[in-house]
Amino acid sequence: MFDYRLQVFHAVARRLNFTKAAEELYISQPAVTKHIRQIESHYQVKLFDRQGSKISLTPAGQTLYEHADRIFAVYRDLEFELNHFSKDHRGELRIGASTTIAQYVLPPILAAFHEKFHDIRLSLSTDNTEQIGKSLDLGEIDLGIIEGQTKQSQFKYTEFTKDEILLIARADHPLAKKESIDIQELLDVPLLLREPGSGTLEVIAHALKPLGVKLGQLKKEMQLGSTESIKGYLMNSNAMAFLSVFTVLEELHSKKFTVIDVDKLSIERSFLFIQPHGGKEGIADLFMKFAHRNNLR
Repeated sequence: MFDYRLQVFHAVARRLNFTKAAEELYISQPAVTKHIRQIESHYQVKLFDRQGSKISLTPAGQTLYEHADRIFAVYRDLEFELNHFSKDHRGELRIGASTTIAQYVLPPILAAFHEKFHDIRLSLSTDNTEQIGKSLDLGEIDLGIIEGQTKQSQFKYTEFTKDEILLIARADHPLAKKESIDIQELLDVPLLLREPGSGTLEVIAHALKPLGVKLGQLKKEMQLGSTESIKGYLMNSNAMAFLSVFTVLEELHSKKFTVIDVDKLSIERSFLFIQPHGGKEGIADLFMKFAHRNNLR
């Protein structure tokens, strides 16, 4: 329904990368460039600044991106509501989600979805990112929601919502009064880490790499398999842990925990829907559209 050129611009602006936008849209990079130039020619503005291989939005580009975001949100709402009138939604949806998403993000969305679509039976299994990919490959689930960095070619990935990983300590930790610590101080901090295969662990490793730090250099005090175990441990020790902001909102609000800033380290990620390529649109797509409209961002 909407202008395809705007969709191309939105993909480039969101990723700030022409190649990745082309891969996402399954078109060539020259085609992406052509669509962007057509928009720039139409409005007589420059949308991107280019410095070598890096690009950034100009003020005009930022304005268009903000409006495009709102336009696509309106179209998503319109499409969802009108499709709801024309289809008889019933059946079963088996969802597999990584621990953070299953425990802290999905429950209110699942409840709201069930309230609207009584005839769809929902089930939710929890596992790490690696295992969810295997379960989807074996047909044991219909839709995965993961937090990892690695992507496999046999799956289609769609962004769900944004997340931030924070270094967390108890509020009266000896380092809590410092504005920040540097990367060398981080290497001396005893840390609680998740199990191998965890999407959170993968994202942390990816963020540390540009700073010349490997996971093996971190001072691991203990490896725990659940966020709640980590949070309980933190309350009773001088250890710290990298945790999703979704998992500690209540403790930060009640001032049981504090965030320890690490110089030059920012860990952001996207939670992703994961599906096999070429599947027919059905209940999984309905749930994805509903979740986009009801997420906690």
